[in-house]
Amino acid sequence: MVNWRILIGMGCLLGLNGTIVAQKTTDQVKTTFQTSREWRPTFDNRADAVMIYGVGGNPSDKHKRLPFNERVKSWKDRGYTIHFMTGIAWGEYQDYFTGQWDGEWHLDEGQVTRQQDTIWHGHMVPYIVPTDNFLAYLKEKHVKPVIDAGIDAIFMEEPEFWARAGYSESFKKEWKKYYGFDWRPQHESPENTYLSNKLKYHLYYKALNEVFTFAKEYGKSKGMDVKCYVPTHSLVNYAQWMIVSPEASLASLPVVDGYIAQVWTGTSREPNHFNGKEKERVFETAYLEYGSMESMTAPTGRKMFFLTDPIEDRAKDWVDYKTNYQATFVAQLLYPNIADYEIMPWPERIYEGLYRTNSNSDQKERIPRHYSTQMQVMINSLNQMPWSENKLSGSEGISVLMANSLMFQRFPTHDGYDDPQLANFYGLALPFLKRGVPVKTVHIENLGYKEALADTKVLLMTYSNMKPLDSIAHEQLAEWVKSGGQLIYSGTDSDPFQSVQEWWNTASHTYKVPADHLFEKMRIPSGADGGIYTYGKGTVQIIRVDPKDYTVKINNSQQLIQAAQERYRAAQGRPLVFKNNFYLQRGPFELVAVMDESVSEENHTIRGTLIDLFDPKLPVYNTRSIAPGEQGYFLNVDLIEEKQKPQVLAAASRVYDEKITASSYTYVAKSPIETTNASRILLPKPPTSVKVQGKEVFDTRNWHGESKTYLLGFENDPDGVEVTFVW
Repeated sequence: MVNWRILIGMGCLLGLNGTIVAQKTTDQVKTTFQTSREWRPTFDNRADAVMIYGVGGNPSDKHKRLPFNERVKSWKDRGYTIHFMTGIAWGEYQDYFTGQWDGEWHLDEGQVTRQQDTIWHGHMVPYIVPTDNFLAYLKEKHVKPVIDAGIDAIFMEEPEFWARAGYSESFKKEWKKYYGFDWRPQHESPENTYLSNKLKYHLYYKALNEVFTFAKEYGKSKGMDVKCYVPTHSLVNYAQWMIVSPEASLASLPVVDGYIAQVWTGTSREPNHFNGKEKERVFETAYLEYGSMESMTAPTGRKMFFLTDPIEDRAKDWVDYKTNYQATFVAQLLYPNIADYEIMPWPERIYEGLYRTNSNSDQKERIPRHYSTQMQVMINSLNQMPWSENKLSGSEGISVLMANSLMFQRFPTHDGYDDPQLANFYGLALPFLKRGVPVKTVHIENLGYKEALADTKVLLMTYSNMKPLDSIAHEQLAEWVKSGGQLIYSGTDSDPFQSVQEWWNTASHTYKVPADHLFEKMRIPSGADGGIYTYGKGTVQIIRVDPKDYTVKINNSQQLIQAAQERYRAAQGRPLVFKNNFYLQRGPFELVAVMDESVSEENHTIRGTLIDLFDPKLPVYNTRSIAPGEQGYFLNVDLIEEKQKPQVLAAASRVYDEKITASSYTYVAKSPIETTNASRILLPKPPTSVKVQGKEVFDTRNWHGESKTYLLGFENDPDGVEVTFVW
């Protein structure tokens, strides 16, 4: 009998056993962005690095592109560190598909649905089945020339295989090569679906491993240390959007140096269920998305950039973009152990694109001046954002277990069992997040790292929406419980994927469902009823309810909440505290998010000498009150350590060439043209002179005595604007 256990589990085991752990990178790039365009003064946003997209550009471009080397030079001349980004599942690869590369057409290598429709990303740009031939092309025509150009950081983005695909001749060939028997249509059975999606998962794991191995070896031959990164959506989003991707298994690959967490309004506005209502919950979804990315890599020490986007792919309006940008921006900053950022993708569309002024208007315009000012204040603050040991407010220690196989059961549905909008996941997470509990996620693939469960006191899990790819996870969970962990298992184990041919029911294993193997490890009988079971110093509480019922039904999560309260008290000796808000301090920055649909409708108030970084006028307040459903971002002047040192505290520009004397402070501010600067400058004394480009602009009304800051505004210039204060 064939054991269907996916072979890449061997790679994961290396990681799980801790023998492959990447060291934290030491490069100086803290902020970056991606563009397919040459440098332009309208979007010179002054991040540390730029990821030039595509040797041939981006398939979404509507304009004529300069050659790659000219685009590289245009940014390098402006002082940027140059990196390279391209897609591994799609890209400007028409020369491959139309036969220019090897004389053969390869459009049959696109991802194809049951209806025999190719899934396209653009004109003549299909989503790809990553065949060996395609990978050879990618290495020769895209990776090699980039390294030849001296670029030593390569970002291969979005390894994506659509769950609804899997019907092309190319995929059928890969199936036969991998499994050793003929292809089976995934819609005909849960087992076929599971096999199909595991193959998709393997193909992109293999593709990234091959391309990055080549990049590193070729770079080494030229005396270069090439770093390789994977920009990828979160496991939460890919599972919800019904896309299969390697995700956490990449952490076991020594050729992967880091990731970009591609989270933004477009992913986080996907609706979910809570308390019987389906709607967009952008902040909450973003928080869980960023969390799944952090927990995916935290035990391995890989570098992680968090992405936000001031707009999104879908055509909305500037009011919508601003509201949701603030929500995702605060969500990313609530993870104090991440301090590297992709500040935006595609600045050309942000600064030069035309979008509606509001939802009730068909009038379109470029980014409003007030929004570009606010956005630039926000992205420039990321250059100052410190890594912090501070904790997010609330009762920490509650985690939800995730697995890559979340992506395997999403499409198509079988035997009438549905998991609407990933409700089995959100059913475990949202009841706590909405009550102000800083719930975390844990990847089952990382359980072998001691850090994976180090901060978890109560672990919530289900096999209603995922399955363990290897039995070793159960040994690790059992050991954690034995040492005092509190495990809540919620599920009926009745979904049609419980019986797919897998390790728990093949060879020497004869378990009806995978949970029975887990329970056996903790001396709990197979098919155990709901109840509380002790094992070693810990406890397992079984609830025979699929987690989706906690969230698709009204007022139906109390059983889960009560169980968590009991298990938390057993673990911590104190109650699980509920509230409607989150608060975090990072250096001088203070972040607040207040939940709606929570335990109260109260505002959350903070006090101090507060510069409001969401207000383009940068006002200073002594107190600010944040309402439910909103977020706040402040710089507290009281938390500045060197108050006698003149410095720019907040600005819609980046500061260069600072010069300080006993009675003056001079610097150069750079930011995109056609945007307006607003700055708050801390000074030891009230100024007597303020000059911008040599012109006197001092106004006593701009001095704020309590904060000892001066408010300055002028038109930005990427070539630099010289500012001088005298006191």
